[in-house]
Amino acid sequence: MKLAYWMYAGPAHIGTLRVASSFRNVHAIMHAPLGDDHFNVMRSMLERERDFTPVTASVVDRHVLARGSRDKVVNNISRKDEEQRPDLIVLTPTCTSSILQEDLQNFVDRASFYSDSDVILADVNHYRVNELQASDKTLEQIVRHYLDRARKEGISNRSLTDAPSANIIGISTSGFHNQHDCRELKRLLGEPGVSINQVIPEGEFLENLKNLPRAWFNIVPYREMGLMAATLLEKEYGMPHISTTPIGILNIADFIAQIGKPVNLWAFVLLEKELNYDLYVENQTKFVSQAAWFSKSIDCQNLAGKEAAVSGDATHAASITKILVREMGIRVSCSGTYCKHDAEWFNEQVQGLCDEILITEDHTEIGDTIARIEPSAIFGTQMERHIGKRIDIPCGVISSPVHIQNFPPGYRPFLGYEGTNQISDLIYNSFNLGMEDHLSDVFGGHDTKGVNTKSLSTDRRDIDWAPEAESEPKRIPGFVRGKIKKNTEIFAKRNNISEITVDVMYAAKERLSP
Repeated sequence: MKLAYWMYAGPAHIGTLRVASSFRNVHAIMHAPLGDDHFNVMRSMLERERDFTPVTASVVDRHVLARGSRDKVVNNISRKDEEQRPDLIVLTPTCTSSILQEDLQNFVDRASFYSDSDVILADVNHYRVNELQASDKTLEQIVRHYLDRARKEGISNRSLTDAPSANIIGISTSGFHNQHDCRELKRLLGEPGVSINQVIPEGEFLENLKNLPRAWFNIVPYREMGLMAATLLEKEYGMPHISTTPIGILNIADFIAQIGKPVNLWAFVLLEKELNYDLYVENQTKFVSQAAWFSKSIDCQNLAGKEAAVSGDATHAASITKILVREMGIRVSCSGTYCKHDAEWFNEQVQGLCDEILITEDHTEIGDTIARIEPSAIFGTQMERHIGKRIDIPCGVISSPVHIQNFPPGYRPFLGYEGTNQISDLIYNSFNLGMEDHLSDVFGGHDTKGVNTKSLSTDRRDIDWAPEAESEPKRIPGFVRGKIKKNTEIFAKRNNISEITVDVMYAAKERLSP
């Protein structure tokens, strides 16, 4: 647990609630003080759903602190059981209520006597894990619970489907473009003849979890949620899983090739034939995805020599880095992720593709790094977009956390061949091209640039700019102002100058010019 005024990944209970509210007919009880119960509003806003979020807050107030929480929590569970008849009620504390050190498992055991619904306590250490880790753990816990029950009751179905099929694990509510990605992933699998057995947790009933082992293999599109459940299924039922994310032309080709391995393993036995997906990949690359053609066009070649900085969750940051470098020829000065728990995998994926790897949850460190390298464009989260606005660098949003405008009603997948088109548009439109900035200065308008004289980090020594010095760069084309400002400040720091005047600017120009 960390006290902070900004977090890339939310607290653990948010991850648990995302999983619980993704399943159908599952209700969550959040044992929390007022202030921790914002999930309902956040989910309703982002998902634009007409139904109420199936989460109830069992509020910890002064009366609870005086008498204890057991009766209130048990009564809330019993009430929701009677009112909504869910298949499962998940009880989760928050970081704040965990400080009370109450025996919540005892509350769950007691409530189970009065409830027809199943009742479980989220098995998550709220002090040590974040939203992403908690969602992964909660999904694995629910899958394990119902598969173990089915096995004990003798209703587990382990017979494979007649045709090749897959489970998609990790599509959830409030995920970055998850609904669009799921639709595209179904198309990507369906066209080569792989049907979908189940998609979990989004929109699935718990009673169907017993059929998970019927699929030929599992797909985990995002490393942040689903790996633990896929590992469980592989260990307990021998089901292989594919964790390569099909983002970008090259990754999709690798993804399809990996599908061929488990499919042909069983196809030879059950269908007495072997399937080849090479022609499918070739046709999709040539005629469906425009990204392969675009990467060879003069428009994309104009991006050669541009520099970019990438930051986001491990899945998207690594994928976008590969697309920029391998498919579009753009130099990545820095690639980073806030998923510190997945640092080893991330390092392996981007090693050799960028000048610098940054793994941190500190947004000020990320901001200072971006300000130092001054890339032509940033690809990151909503925080990197804010950073970009402060230092006048465009940013394309490629990962959570995001604002509501990055939950578009229109079809905007990142996965699959249609996703390659969307990403190509995003990358191309995120750069300021040619004389765009200079023309804005020439013709005027609301977007004429000023000079940013603020530092991103609060612990760095600021240098003041005299009023006449601030107005001087307006005579300079916009696309070089940032470089001149940086060089001037470097000169001032080296010479212990606290205020930059016009004379200092010209002195810096003479000293630093080649």
